[in-house]
Amino acid sequence: MAMILAGGSGERLSVLTEERSKPAVPFGGLYRVIDFTISNCVNSGIHHIAVLTQYRPRSLAEHILGSEQRWEQTAAAGRIRMLHPYLSRDGHGWYKGTADAVYQNLSVVDEGKVDEVLILAGDHVYLMDYNDILRYHRMKRAEVTVGLVEVPLEVASQFGLVTWDVSHSITGFQEKPKDPASTLASMGIYVFNKEILVECLERDAAEEGSGHDFGRDIMPHILKEHKVVGYKFNDYWRDVGTVEAYWQANMDLIVDLPPLNLYGLETKVFTFPRNPPPVKLGPNAQVSRSLICNGSIINGRVVNSVISDRVFVEEDAVVADSIVFSDTTIGKGALIHRSIIDKEVSVGQRCHIGFWEDYTPNSKEPEYLNSGITLVGKGSKIPDGERIGRNVRVGCLVDKGDFPSDFIPSGASVEKKKPRRHRV
Repeated sequence: MAMILAGGSGERLSVLTEERSKPAVPFGGLYRVIDFTISNCVNSGIHHIAVLTQYRPRSLAEHILGSEQRWEQTAAAGRIRMLHPYLSRDGHGWYKGTADAVYQNLSVVDEGKVDEVLILAGDHVYLMDYNDILRYHRMKRAEVTVGLVEVPLEVASQFGLVTWDVSHSITGFQEKPKDPASTLASMGIYVFNKEILVECLERDAAEEGSGHDFGRDIMPHILKEHKVVGYKFNDYWRDVGTVEAYWQANMDLIVDLPPLNLYGLETKVFTFPRNPPPVKLGPNAQVSRSLICNGSIINGRVVNSVISDRVFVEEDAVVADSIVFSDTTIGKGALIHRSIIDKEVSVGQRCHIGFWEDYTPNSKEPEYLNSGITLVGKGSKIPDGERIGRNVRVGCLVDKGDFPSDFIPSGASVEKKKPRRHRV
């Protein structure tokens, strides 16, 4: 069976995860991030799937439960279960870490009557047949197998890193080290023999000083006592946990030969079926190197961008190097450059988002917004003629009256003004 960890708050995605968990963030115009992990399970013949949620689970639950029938029709049998934290008699409540999330749901593992358990992250984008890593696990007679991928040295410190010997037995594990000694990163994929998983989690739960996390606490411990091997994955895999990584992974889809090929005859990524009408291009529409989803009406120009369903781009508007989520309107004459526009946003006429060549990092979130990408949160309304710089964060439900002026400089933020309290 598969246990998918999908409870992350995704703080590094800034306003994109203000109203949803990271696995529920839209991706590639049509999908949500978690669709890739669940589809991988179904396509691998794994029909016992548990999704462990915590942070803002409503959007994710609605998406999965709405999509479940489609996924179930593809699978021969089985079900997808949503597992939320709850207050139990023994004092358990919110999940304290990834390991604790699985520990609190060990009863589900017992019910599954399985020999091996796949622990998967729900916030990565990749296509994989899990049968390959399962066969490798059995061939190596391993007790635990970790999926590994090579990452560039300059970003290695953002991952859990391993070292291994010539037999591919893992000899060391470091969680996000400041000085990486390896570029082999954990994919967040673990294959456990069930009895080893139960043993490790029960011991970890009893340790008061533990952070109850697979990377920081479980892995370093089991290396001393169990046979842990690495399985190297050589295809496309992306952790879309930062604004820049998320933007780049979407841009990877629009190149001539995309490294993540969603157009192969054997490729099956399932998602909630929205079924809008076909794309409509107006008489002056110009579209190049972009993904345009059904229900969208393009009367302006779209270049190097990913456009979700039911997006309206009005006359003389230009969307370039950007990502636009569902049910958004880009007003006449507006210019959107290197930006991510969330759902149900209204961009006024003649607006310029991603304005000027000033790349000052965001003053409130300099570690998240520093690569020139501007974010506009869900449901916001941008007034006509507004100019918004780079690395700007526009929060959710921001209204026209919340903008202090018609120019928001690079690195600034605009948030919804709190309603005034009425005096009694």
